[in-house]
Amino acid sequence: MCRNIKTLFNFDPPATPDEVQAAALQFVRKLSGFNEPSKANEEAFSLAVREVSEAAQRLLESLVTRAPSRDRTIEVARARAKSAKRFGTPVRIVPAE
Repeated sequence: MCRNIKTLFNFDPPATPDEVQAAALQFVRKLSGFNEPSKANEEAFSLAVREVSEAAQRLLESLVTRAPSRDRTIEVARARAKSAKRFGTPVRIVPAE
């Protein structure tokens, strides 16, 4: 599966429509093999992104959990630390807003 598609469920604040759209675009790119479709395939590609985005949004809205919502800033910090450990790059500290 595409590593660029991030988990969107159970975050505080919830995933935005733009995040769902970006995940749908990555998914359709992966399936089709196109980063940007040709003019002949542009309509089908756009329709697929729209339909996947709508299905993903419905899924996120219908899922339930008893687990507490995850904090985005903490998850970002964990991901950066994991990446730094894996690739040996320094961890960049971003102050909370």
